[in-house]
Amino acid sequence: MTRTDRLTAILDLLAETGRVEVEDIVTRLGVSPATARRDLDSLAKQRLLSRTRGGATTGSLSYDLPGRYNRDDNAEAKQDIAQAASLLIHPGAVIGLSGGTSNTALAQVLSTREDLNAPSSKPTLTVVTNAINIASQLAVRPNIKIMVTGGILNPRSYELVGPYIDVIMQKVALDIAFIGVNGVDPDLGPTITDEGEAMVNTVMAHRATESYVLADSSKVGRRSFAAMSGYEFRHLITDSGISAQDRAAFEAKGIEVIVATAS
Repeated sequence: MTRTDRLTAILDLLAETGRVEVEDIVTRLGVSPATARRDLDSLAKQRLLSRTRGGATTGSLSYDLPGRYNRDDNAEAKQDIAQAASLLIHPGAVIGLSGGTSNTALAQVLSTREDLNAPSSKPTLTVVTNAINIASQLAVRPNIKIMVTGGILNPRSYELVGPYIDVIMQKVALDIAFIGVNGVDPDLGPTITDEGEAMVNTVMAHRATESYVLADSSKVGRRSFAAMSGYEFRHLITDSGISAQDRAAFEAKGIEVIVATAS
């Protein structure tokens, strides 16, 4: 089990009852007490839980954690997508990361890449994001420069939204933007449940030389409330669960489909 898998599993355990003990993690995940404590400390630094003596609780996050971090049947697919997206990122790049679980997985992959964490006199990567959980996740990496867009916090997604972001984003230029979505359709394109997040995603994509939509195959063919108006949808990274028919429908629209292979 990788470290990313362990952290996800711990959040799953926490979501079940709102509390988890070190002994539970040792028994359920087969790790040492020292590893369990280090994992809990790491999650606490990301403000995904509150540490207690001998374990952790959801604390003030209890209203949101079960819905956001319940067991995700698509977690493995999102990890594969994150690995595929990581291959597009070279040291020294300036990238944009919107919110969402696929981009959160991508941030985790980037935080463990050796070439991005090697000693350097200048940033090995610059990340512009409107997701405070992603900023927190990468903030512990001294060689990764983080810019947070500002805005009004959406507590359901940890994303910053609002008109202030447009002003700030006009000051930056991105090499690549990675856009998380709730649905993606070959005709309508990517869609988001929140119109404010859809606006931020569109602005971020416009500031990038290239932009890639990250969506696991369960989101293919789904439509959510808000479309990314004015966005030229050209690249999709998904997993091997996409059907041949759906892939052909995207490619018929001139959209490149990158299918992530299992890690």
